[in-house]
Amino acid sequence: MNDDILFCLDITKEQMEESISHLELNLSKIRAGKASPQMLRAVKVDYYGSITPLSQTANISTPDSQTITIQPFDKTIIPLIEQAILDAQLGFNPSNNGEKVIINVPPLTEERRIDLVRQAKTEIEKSKISCRNIRQKSNDELKKISKEGVSEDVIREAEEKVQSITNNFTSKIDDIFILKESDIMRV
Repeated sequence: MNDDILFCLDITKEQMEESISHLELNLSKIRAGKASPQMLRAVKVDYYGSITPLSQTANISTPDSQTITIQPFDKTIIPLIEQAILDAQLGFNPSNNGEKVIINVPPLTEERRIDLVRQAKTEIEKSKISCRNIRQKSNDELKKISKEGVSEDVIREAEEKVQSITNNFTSKIDDIFILKESDIMRV
């Protein structure tokens, strides 16, 4: 196979791996019942005029399965942290004791668990669409390469490899969903 085709296949794999990384990040925001510092990964604080991830402005811990505590490095930003958590729309109601921000994570109801599974399915479908779009772009690129005089058999073989890569990543996405669904539904 020529270098352009190999490069195209490598780019396809790379982009699909990025799609899975993005999916895992989005799924980590969907809480599965017990408190975890990962739930606050998306929270950004306006820290002295700079938008900063919460994890860089405070220590985040989980003293028990229903509580998240946030100990800021600078106590003057406690109100900013509380507002950032509310702005992130994670469904949490933070409070503070003057020293740290405390979030009580309520146990999930069956109805809420079903909603979270539905939300996870939406993220899964977005990821699959992303992989299909990457496959389409790769196949278009292979068609351009075929106009440069590369044989049809080589292009067909490369298209089959792109499809194989797509199938592998789609299967990984399905496996990720099965794990997340069981995590959410576990009481």
